[in-house]
Amino acid sequence: QVQLVESGGGLVQAGGSLTLSCAASGSIFSINVMGWYRQAPGMQRELVAGITPGGSANYADSVKGRFTISRDNSKNAIYLQMNSLKPEDTAVYYCNGRFGTRWNSEYDYWGQGTQVTVSS
Repeated sequence: QVQLVESGGGLVQAGGSLTLSCAASGSIFSINVMGWYRQAPGMQRELVAGITPGGSANYADSVKGRFTISRDNSKNAIYLQMNSLKPEDTAVYYCNGRFGTRWNSEYDYWGQGTQVTVSS
């Protein structure tokens, strides 16, 4: 089993910054893409940013230029630096990882989510 644990959410004023962290632990053979998703009340979960093991990143248009995803493979961890936060960034943020097994199969795991609230 694999566990993903997020931290770093909270309440911040518009224009402020927060950094989210996510660390994977457990029976890890390999990790492929990792990413951050978010879900606002009444909305579908959406991809915020993803990053490959080599460090290639992609972002949702709504966060480009404001958010930066990074990865530390030695710690099985990813981070999301969020700057210039807007009220519409308010959501529960989830960490996701695609984990490989020695039998060439892959499984997605999710963290429990961390609340980010941006006040206007």
